[in-house]
Amino acid sequence: MTTVVVARKGGQVAIAADSLVTFGDTRLAHGYEANEKLFKAGDSWIGMSGTTAHFPVLRRALNSLAPEELLLGSRDQVFDTFLRLHPKLKDTFYLNTKEEDADPYESSQFTALIANTSGIYGVYSYREVFEFDRFWGIGTGRAFALGAMYTAYDRVKTARELAEIGVRAGCEFDKNSSGPVRVYTLKLAKSE
Repeated sequence: MTTVVVARKGGQVAIAADSLVTFGDTRLAHGYEANEKLFKAGDSWIGMSGTTAHFPVLRRALNSLAPEELLLGSRDQVFDTFLRLHPKLKDTFYLNTKEEDADPYESSQFTALIANTSGIYGVYSYREVFEFDRFWGIGTGRAFALGAMYTAYDRVKTARELAEIGVRAGCEFDKNSSGPVRVYTLKLAKSE
């Protein structure tokens, strides 16, 4: 599937991703298609993991929100934005929300990471929102990325370096991740 990470260090935030798309056993490597797993929505960069169909849907859905609806500057704002987005995903884009019969809520069927000047956030399928202090990763390469970033955290100076290390580890060891690595950085609004 993917390796996507966010990092926060040295007064900046970074988001990074690999660029491989897979369809079952088939790999669609960079060079055959512009495999962009990161996109801009308002003042935020967003990366996600899940079925390939989610990428254009989430990008279009978020960018169709009015500026006063696309608020991603705090944990509560991220939650409210994705709560507002959920009916649009169902009604306009025909999202199938069913996973298991015993699920407590409808699923959005994807996991996303967000980086902006206020920090780094994660959104999970039931709209659970986390705000991360140092770094996080999603996708099939996340375990490799998290281990590499944990080991490197005290040795690197910037969020960009940390994010690149994480995705490169995912690309090295996860069969569903491959370069080139894409990285975007922003300066934090509040100094650390």
